[in-house]
Amino acid sequence: MKAERPPRVKGRVPVLSAQDAVNYIKDEDVLCILGAGGGILEATTLITALADKYKQTQTPRNLSIISPTGLGDRADRGISPLAQEGLVKWALCGHWGQSPRISDLAEQNKIAAYNYPQGVLTQALRASAAHQPGILSDIGIGTFVDPRQQGGKLNEVTKEDLIKLVEIDNKEYLYYKAIAPTVAFIRATTCDSEGYASFEDEVMYLDALVLAQAVHNHGGIVMMQVQKMVKKATLHPKSVRIPGYLVDIVVVDPDQTQLYGGAPVNRFISGDFTLDDSTQLSLPLNQRKLVARRALYEMRKGAVGNVGVGIADGIGLVAREEGCADDFVLTVETGPVGGITSQGVAFGANVNTRAILDMTSQFDFYHGGGLDVCYLSFAEVDRHGNVGVHKFNGKIMGTGGFIDISATSKKIVFCGTLTAGSLKTEVADGKLTIVQEGRVNKFISELPEITFSGKIALERGLDVRYITERAVFTLKEDGLHLIEIAPGVDLERDILAKMDFAPVISPNLKLMDERLFIDATMGFELPEAAN
Repeated sequence: MKAERPPRVKGRVPVLSAQDAVNYIKDEDVLCILGAGGGILEATTLITALADKYKQTQTPRNLSIISPTGLGDRADRGISPLAQEGLVKWALCGHWGQSPRISDLAEQNKIAAYNYPQGVLTQALRASAAHQPGILSDIGIGTFVDPRQQGGKLNEVTKEDLIKLVEIDNKEYLYYKAIAPTVAFIRATTCDSEGYASFEDEVMYLDALVLAQAVHNHGGIVMMQVQKMVKKATLHPKSVRIPGYLVDIVVVDPDQTQLYGGAPVNRFISGDFTLDDSTQLSLPLNQRKLVARRALYEMRKGAVGNVGVGIADGIGLVAREEGCADDFVLTVETGPVGGITSQGVAFGANVNTRAILDMTSQFDFYHGGGLDVCYLSFAEVDRHGNVGVHKFNGKIMGTGGFIDISATSKKIVFCGTLTAGSLKTEVADGKLTIVQEGRVNKFISELPEITFSGKIALERGLDVRYITERAVFTLKEDGLHLIEIAPGVDLERDILAKMDFAPVISPNLKLMDERLFIDATMGFELPEAAN
């Protein structure tokens, strides 16, 4: 049964104000929201209109929210404006931390809260579009989404099981239920009078088409925000990413911006302009750059890698400094291939991108083992080599693509600092000095919840590294092995005393390369890939 919607007149897509558009959202609707951090593809005008309507009228009530990618600014934007008691009853997100006010509701047990891995969630929405009941995947086995652990539930009031363990041909899989969405908020740059939409000013596509198809095929309403409209059939067919028959309502916002902040369109991150090699882009020599430099040592010529948000994201700039950035390809899970990785909340808004895939297809490649190496930031590590990022310090952050990426990448490089909380270091003259130690040990005895399973990684034959500013570890059957330490630090005082468990100290323990700690180009040559 189709939801109520405004009629088309002579094939024209209805164009409404955002305030009129959200009047079509009913109590108990399942709202699927497109967007990524920093305002990327966020239909902000629609989100704001819905939030304002609820403040004024207390309707609609008890919505379920699905958000595959973390949108927001880690403060009050994204889906944070929808964090109003009574408006939302349930949320299924790939990432939570970009919209912390929604996370607050989950932490306070005021809504039911689920976390699917980001790639699994976008694939489950694709399955929903095809009216399939869900997807089978080995992504997530041994982590908190495994029903033998938390089953992807983030708080005590979340009761329904959405994830099941099944066995086929003597192999374990997780069955992720596909949810039928009834409303979508999506965004594009331009659409014609029939709703055919292009993304020329955007920095990526995400899973806009998947969301629109899923909602349309369940009789729901697809609402699309655009910056401008043009005459019928004037868009080049190869530029159209959303066909008009999927769109029920268009909201035109001439002030729509590419990212937060209201700045003009940046033609470098939209892919229209490129930076030449003479443009200087570099990081200051600090612990962040130090970790990125050491992480680069794990790359090989011809490799295809992924880089995640956080301390790991400097590897592309370091490779550019060293003149080897063209010897491998870095990808981002939201779709970009190649180029210079952006940093901060608008992660994925890359410069000099070589290609942009839709997010769902990018994750297909990842899940199938296409990655040679990945670089992911960690929050906590335990003695089994397990890593936690989705919950720490009492806050729900969500997994993003962390589980999808780390489950099958042939080499996994976790990046971070050994301690956290006011850690201050100096990197100079070929050594590291701990000026002020962090208050919190990040290497703990046992994780309460697991985002990456060391046990499963070993069973799958994956190569795992943990790189910090002062120590490098590798994972073996008997736990973490300390294989390198920074020049200038004391093994007992600065490393072992700052861990809640004792790693195995390699008999071949060595100093990290002195070049990492000198403020000059390292002269690093990327090794050839092993045959």
